[in-house]
Amino acid sequence: MNILVVDDEKEIADVIALYLQSDQYTVYPFYTGEEALECMKTTKIDLAILDVMLPGIDGFEILKKIRERYTFPVIMLTAKTEYIDKITGLTLGADDYILKPFNPLELIARVKAQLRRYTQYNEGTRTDSGDIIDFAGLQLNRESHECVYNEKQLTLTPIEFDLLWMLCENRGKVISSEELFENVWKEKYYKNSNNTVMVHIRHLREKMSGPTGKSDFIKTVWGVGYKVEE
Repeated sequence: MNILVVDDEKEIADVIALYLQSDQYTVYPFYTGEEALECMKTTKIDLAILDVMLPGIDGFEILKKIRERYTFPVIMLTAKTEYIDKITGLTLGADDYILKPFNPLELIARVKAQLRRYTQYNEGTRTDSGDIIDFAGLQLNRESHECVYNEKQLTLTPIEFDLLWMLCENRGKVISSEELFENVWKEKYYKNSNNTVMVHIRHLREKMSGPTGKSDFIKTVWGVGYKVEE
């Protein structure tokens, strides 16, 4: 697995690279966004770790360029006090974020979790008969991880696909943010987790509004959660 690491603090980038290499990952560490973007032109990347604050092209700009072409997971590194960075990163398509200073072992655990999800997404590990949802102009194929809505194929990240699948599988029922977070992210729900769910739902609505011009496929039940109508 090839992992891109971008941080202008050389010591941090090198420590991350060292821990990842000890787990047999191939690491491409860079200290500027420009170098990282050049690397992606010639190298297949499976996951990127991006610092938000970079000279020149910052982490958010790199993230936007990644999401124009790729669906591989992106983990953002952000200063502990910059809460707005988390929301911005998630809104632009980040899969996870981790606060500085951080424990390298926690970062490695996050990397493994995201790669596991991404591998399942691309290889289609489920083969049972419940792998297709087809209703209201939406077709979801969990084996191939394809999403077609009103005859238009949508490019979803693994998290977006899992969120939409869970809502559609339970259509007609209201699913709380807590239940969505703990089932999709596989982590314990905390107060701020609601914002994480919210921005990913917003992303889904934006993508699904393309074919119809409407963003009401996923409905918000205020104070309760989200649902998809039967």
